[in-house]
Amino acid sequence: MSARTKIAISPPGPPVAVDGETFREAMSHLAAPLTVVTTRDGQGRRRGFTASSVTSVSLDPPLVLVGLSNGSSCREALLGAGEFIVNVLGEQHRGVATAFAERVADRFQGLAFDTWPGTDLPYLTGANAAFRCTRVRHVTVGDHHLVIGELTGLVAEGSDKPLLWYRRGFSTAS
Repeated sequence: MSARTKIAISPPGPPVAVDGETFREAMSHLAAPLTVVTTRDGQGRRRGFTASSVTSVSLDPPLVLVGLSNGSSCREALLGAGEFIVNVLGEQHRGVATAFAERVADRFQGLAFDTWPGTDLPYLTGANAAFRCTRVRHVTVGDHHLVIGELTGLVAEGSDKPLLWYRRGFSTAS
């Protein structure tokens, strides 16, 4: 669909089903911050993926929710991990977001990742923020898993504009 596609409003009356493509197009109007979620799998390999479905859930205790597709190559790693890190991307991280959205053997290759002190968890150095989380719950909903993590550490040193996903492309806040 073009950037100027008009989406029809459902007619009055009983609710009607909305197909996935129409819903995806409508949701593309909602700008979302981009993150890279990282962890280690059961064999100790670094795993990670680009995520735009990340939000705070609670302040007390501090909880974060990550949406993960059932078809994600990192699904088993994240659902089996006790801990994970949400790396909040800035406008300079377009290449990182792209690398972690692709299906390649080593998404970390050549990128500025370090190990969170006292753990084996990979985190992006220079991220606008990084949230270390302990997985407390996950729920399967539709074609996604919602993973809830409690914050156990955080680094918030970036002051760059956030990298956003809007209308199926990269954007930044003006």
